[in-house]
Amino acid sequence: MNPRTEGVVQTVVEAEGLVKTFSDFWLRAKARAVDGITFEIRPHEIFGLLGPNGSGKSTTIKMILGLLRKSKGRLSVFGRDASDVSVKARIGYLPEETYMYRFLNPKETLDYFGKLFGLPRATRRRRTDELLEMVGLEGAAHRVVGEFSKGMARRLGIAQALINDPEFLILDEPTSGLDPIGTRQVKDLLVDLRRRGKTVLLSSHLLADVEDVCDRMVILYGGKIRASGTAEELLRDTKHTTLHLPRLSSEAIAKVDAAIRRETGVAVDRVESPRQRLEDLFLQIVDAARAEQVATSGAMQGGPTASFLGERDPQQPAAVIADLERGSPAAKRAATVATAAASAADAARGPALDTIAKLQQADDTRAAKLPSSGSAAGDSKSGGTAADRSVDKSVIDDLLGGTDDPRQDGGERGAGARPK
Repeated sequence: MNPRTEGVVQTVVEAEGLVKTFSDFWLRAKARAVDGITFEIRPHEIFGLLGPNGSGKSTTIKMILGLLRKSKGRLSVFGRDASDVSVKARIGYLPEETYMYRFLNPKETLDYFGKLFGLPRATRRRRTDELLEMVGLEGAAHRVVGEFSKGMARRLGIAQALINDPEFLILDEPTSGLDPIGTRQVKDLLVDLRRRGKTVLLSSHLLADVEDVCDRMVILYGGKIRASGTAEELLRDTKHTTLHLPRLSSEAIAKVDAAIRRETGVAVDRVESPRQRLEDLFLQIVDAARAEQVATSGAMQGGPTASFLGERDPQQPAAVIADLERGSPAAKRAATVATAAASAADAARGPALDTIAKLQQADDTRAAKLPSSGSAAGDSKSGGTAADRSVDKSVIDDLLGGTDDPRQDGGERGAGARPK
């Protein structure tokens, strides 16, 4: 059974009364990093885990990953205990600090992590190219990671977390060390991943990043949840009213103020002209420089989201067969393309097959004319008839693309070759 469809659950993560206490050598309680928190993460949402340094965010994440054992309470991931190894393949994780092998380049790094998940070679290569383009590192694909800046290493860490096309993505401070371009790209990526059906846990102390993308969030302090809810619920200002109007003259503003005073007895607190965000201004300047084709080094602007994320892998035969059984139009198109390619290959091999058939016919005619005694003397006089026929067969087999004979592989290839 496919683990991605096994046991449909209502929550991805469910924690109830979760406690983590760190002890000293004598098993005496030293610090209570997480103190009885209760929350749930639902499928297809971006969940924010907020709080200052030391509030228990990273400890909570490590318990979800099964890297730390809980002291008390209940914690489940995909309906199973957090320590269950079977759920690990469904999770992608970006730690707070990017840990990479310094002497590998990005291609080798992603290939290594793909091997850990048991991905086929062709799949690893395809995903590596797509992810490096997505995070803007295709121009640095052959530089060793030890030469990377913190922001470039962070981009590679995000690609590493996505190599297995996870259902549940855990990002611990994903925008740490990134420039405003990279920060905006990560936020756009998270929104796109949610649209593709992913579930994301975002831990950060950069509140503006969380505010832009999170559906729900909890705020931790001292290991306890101090507030929780949707962004709209937590950020709504119930004490003020905002009016958005085209630019008004001073006289018009005075009349509006007077009318409000007459109707409500409340004066206008403040009149100000709206201004754009610094992030938007920064991106406008960078886009203008790019339009002028100003050269830069290091990480570039990322490309589109990798196509394999959240979509069926076309290289999984079982998935294609299942689609065909259900009459999927996409799978039918793929089968049509594959059939056309096979027909073209057969057409290209046609002349070669005709030549091989003529060689076989000539060989059979020559063998019919030879004596059939099979004696050693006869074989010697005919120059090794059996050996010659064996060589002819091997040449024909090679032209045909090989046989299923195990002797044709490895060190046993040529077992029927002419003896020296």
